[in-house]
This record gives sequence, C-alpha cells and structure tokens, in this order.
Amino acid sequence: MRIGLRIDVDTFRGTKRGVPALCRLLADHGVSASFFFSVGPDNMGRHLWRLIRPAFFLKMLRTRASSLYGWEILFRGTLWPGPLIGQRLGHIIRSASDAGHEVGLHAWDHHRWQARVEGMGHEEIYHSLNRGFTLLREITGRPPSCSAAPAWKCNDLVLVEKEKFPFAYNSDCRGEEVFYPVVREKALAQPQIPVTLPTYDEVIGRGGITDTNYNAYILSLISPERLNVLTVHAEVEGILCLEMFNRFLEMARSMGARPVPLGDLLAHAREIRPCPMVAGEIQGREGWVSCQERVKREVRP
Repeated sequence: MRIGLRIDVDTFRGTKRGVPALCRLLADHGVSASFFFSVGPDNMGRHLWRLIRPAFFLKMLRTRASSLYGWEILFRGTLWPGPLIGQRLGHIIRSASDAGHEVGLHAWDHHRWQARVEGMGHEEIYHSLNRGFTLLREITGRPPSCSAAPAWKCNDLVLVEKEKFPFAYNSDCRGEEVFYPVVREKALAQPQIPVTLPTYDEVIGRGGITDTNYNAYILSLISPERLNVLTVHAEVEGILCLEMFNRFLEMARSMGARPVPLGDLLAHAREIRPCPMVAGEIQGREGWVSCQERVKREVRP
C-alpha cells in the first residue's frame, strides 16, 4: 500500500532546519518523498494581518502557532524584506535532490501567491512561476519535474500557465483520485495528483485529536482501495513534530504502508479521467482551496 508523501517547504526556517532533519529521517527509514520548495523571499510573517479574521485567529490558538512555527516565521518579512531562500540555502535544496528525492516548485513568494493569486493575471502568474522554476533549476542542475500551488490556491489561469512548463504533474488541489484538470471544457495535458488526507494544522485540537493520537487517526483514513496522499510541512513535521513523524513512519511500515514520491503514484495510476477543479472549503483551514469536483463530466479530450 502506497502513501504519496508530499513535503511542503514554505519558509527559510523550514528549509534550513526542517529539510536536513527530514532527509536524515527518511534515509533512516529507506523511503523517498516529493519536496516542494519555496525559493524566493520569505515574507510569511505578513500573514499576521489575517489575525483580524476570527477563523484564522482561532486556528492560530488551536495549533499553538507561536510554539509550532516559531516567532522567527511569524514575523519574517514584516519589518524588513524577507531573505531569498534559494540564494541563501540553495545547498540544502540541492542536497534533497542529490539524495534522490523528487523536487518540485512550490512558489517563488509563498505569501504573495497565497494572498493575491485571485487577482493575478496571466503575465503575473507566469512571471512568478518562471522565477521559481528558473532558480530551482539553477540550484539542482535540472528542471523541477512537478509543482504544487501554495495553500492549494489554484485557478484556471494558473493551470493554463503551468502548461508552459515541463511539469510531469501538478499537485494543486484536494481531491480523491489522479485526474486531468478541465479548463473551458478541455482536458489539459498535465495531470493533477490531489492531496487526499488532512494536514496536521487542520485537525490538531479538533474532535479530540492530539499529538498522542494524531498518527493513528491519519493512518485510520488510509486504504489500499483509494489514492492516499499526505502533506507534511518542513516547518512542522521537520522540526517540533519530527519525533511524532518518525513514529508515523514506523506505524505505517508496521501496517504494510510505504511512503513514496507522488510521481510513483502517477506511474501506477490505472485510469486518469478528466475532471474540473472548483473552489471549496476544508474543515480546519481558513479560506478557499482548490478542489477536484466530485461530479465527473464528459469533456472534449
């Protein structure tokens, strides 16, 4: 049984501390993953203005954000421009690629994308993608083979612009199965591998889920009959929750489940059908996310 393991790296701290720790841990377990890197400026602290939104404020309290992420992340880029992650920590990104992990583009500027993608036009979207793609290619010596939109925020303009890059697949949404996204009644060429399982910050502190039973809860949602894709974050599972993630890998192995890069899931996909993507909501997450539309429609190939 395969679990697609997607590791999002959003920040300077996550790259510097979380990625090396996760690479060592994955090597100890003899497994590989898909790392999606943000390589431009780390301005994630600018999300603090969202505290005026009740849902976001309650999430920050529920996840104990100051201890989970660290004050360094929470204020990064607020009083001064954030550092360029790829320029300062390119050697760490390259080490993940050299270790055999699948490396993809997460973002140039994670905060800007997450906060403003709805208002971006074709040119701005392409420029953002191209800056990240180019720097990541320079760092690893090869073009990134895949991409994953920050915070699962993707729309039709983004899908069209991504077609201009040599991505074997994208992971821009939440859903249930590998599919070809549909724009203007036409299926695009790059398949989507959606995330199917909830993230730590979405469920912790809700419905009786704690650090003690989180691993068991996630594993209870996994089934050999369906697509299983889990997202972990270098800032969370790679630092404060590293030991908990180590136990997750041990528990997964004991039940016959093996974490694999998302590209491995694509290689074993039996049938890939076309399906639109729509905006939706996920319990425990503030704001909209892109979702695979549940009702499939026949579209022009």
